[in-house]
This record gives sequence, C-alpha cells and structure tokens, in this order.
Amino acid sequence: MAETSSPAPVRRALRVKPATREDKIFFGVSAAAGYSSLVFIVLILIFLGVQAWPTFVEQGVFEFVFGTGWSSNDVQYSIGPMLWGSVLVAALGVAMAVPMAISIAYFIEFMATPRIARAATLFVDLLAAIPSVIIGLWGLTIFSSVGAEWGEMISNTLGFIPIFSNEAGSFLRTPFIAGVVIAVMIVPIISSVTREIFSQIDGDLIKASIALGGNRESTFRKIILPVSASGITGGVLLGLGRALGETVAIFFVLNLIYDQFNWFAILEPAGGAIASLILSKFGEASPSEVSALLAAGVVLFILTLIINSIAAFIVAKAQPWNNR
Repeated sequence: MAETSSPAPVRRALRVKPATREDKIFFGVSAAAGYSSLVFIVLILIFLGVQAWPTFVEQGVFEFVFGTGWSSNDVQYSIGPMLWGSVLVAALGVAMAVPMAISIAYFIEFMATPRIARAATLFVDLLAAIPSVIIGLWGLTIFSSVGAEWGEMISNTLGFIPIFSNEAGSFLRTPFIAGVVIAVMIVPIISSVTREIFSQIDGDLIKASIALGGNRESTFRKIILPVSASGITGGVLLGLGRALGETVAIFFVLNLIYDQFNWFAILEPAGGAIASLILSKFGEASPSEVSALLAAGVVLFILTLIINSIAAFIVAKAQPWNNR
C-alpha cells in the first residue's frame, strides 16, 4: 500500500503585538506616521484635481494630455510634446545611468578593498545630496559646450540614422544634453539600490562559481545579474521616477517646444518636460493658465506615482526574506 504524502505545514507569519505601554505608544506613533504619508498623497491629489478640473472640462482630457500647443491668448493648452519629452529625456538618462550605476555597485561590493569601498560609497552618497539646481548650473555653464561637441561628433558620424540627425545646425539645449545631466542625477539612486541588492547575494554562490572555473565576467553574467535582476529593475524605476519629475536642471539645458513632437531626434535643439513647463510658465500665468499648469502637474503626479509604486513592489519582492 503506497503511503500518501502529508501536506506541507503552512508557514505562519511571526506577529507580536505590543504589550507594554511604551511599545503601544511607539507602535501608534509609527503607524500614524506611516498612514499620514498616504493621507498627504491623497490630499495633494485631491487639491490638484479640484484646481485642474476646469482645464480638463474646457480642453478635454484626451486633447489636453496628447494634443499640441500652448497659448494663453487663445486659451488652448495641451501637454503632448511636454509629456513625450519627459519620457524621452528620462529614458535617455536611464539608458546612460544604468551601466554606470551597476559598474559602481559591482566595484564597491566585489572589487574594492574595504577602505576604498567606504570612500566610494561616501562619494556616491554625496553626489546624491547635491541639489538639482547645482547640477543644472553645471550642465548649463560647463557641460553644455562639451555635450554640444559630442553631439556634433555623433551627428557627423551617425547622422544618416534619423535619431542622430540634426538639421538645425545647433547642438545646444538638446534632449541628449538633458539626458546626460539627468543621468548624473540618478546614478547615485540606482547605484545605492543595486549595491544593497548585491550585498544580499549569498557569497557561497560566487565562491562556487569561481571554484568551478568561472571568471569575474561569467560569474557576474550568470550568477550575480540573474539573482539581482528584479532588485536592479526596481532601482532603475526609482531613478526613472526621479528623472520624470526633474525641473530646474532640465529647464537650464533643454529648449522647450510646445507645438510639435520631437519623437526621437535627440540631437535637435527641441524637446519638452512637464516639470520644466510648469517652472517656465507659472510666474506670469493667468488664472486659466494656472489651472492648466496644475492639470499638467496632476498628469505628472499620477505618472510618477505609478512608476514609484511599481518600483517599490519590485524592490520588495527582490528581498530574500519576502520570497520564502
């Protein structure tokens, strides 16, 4: 008679309720602080939605989000080029930042000596603390001329490819330059998350790979990268959320164009960014234009919130103790 296998025991979560008065007070304060962030987000969204509602009614949601043109005289507002420009610049920044961030995290965790690793970590954290206006001024006064030379060189070499073409003759204030500035800003974010994920990898896996004849490249490609892929993806999405909401730095280095889409010509001096649009128009805006700018803020707020929520979910799933 064959023996029937018994079902596996159900894993029970360890939950300990606060017992003492001090624990109850601490638990209550922590819970209130946690829930307050959600309340603030909802209140901000409600405020922006109420202020932006006249624009959504007058312009139409679809036309406002995906149309072109911005004129306070004609009371015609659309953020299509700005929305696409935000995505394009953010995508360029992420594409440049990811290889650098992964390389920095790999060097700190697996190659550097403890003293050098601590110094490199401190340097990267300091870079993350630099205000965006400082990076924007660096991009405007120092990097723009260098980036223009790079753009001209790329166009002269690969100009037959539409994405690298340039018909304006000027290589300043392009999405390419804005993308490089954004990459500098988000490298520390992606690197910090990636470094944390790398530090949680079981060292025995790496030692076993090296013992079986693997080199650093094959160990990274076949062991480290697959194990940490979801965590790296979460860090990339966090950086993407930061890139989409950047304001001052992009405003300094990008030429905003409201009435046409710059789909992929990253070396043309034409682009868009919702946050920079709000910065450039808010100071002298009429009441109807203020409502339109707040409506643009609603769109950017929702887009960033969705991306950050996805990133938080992926990073949480990447933790080893959440996969058991």
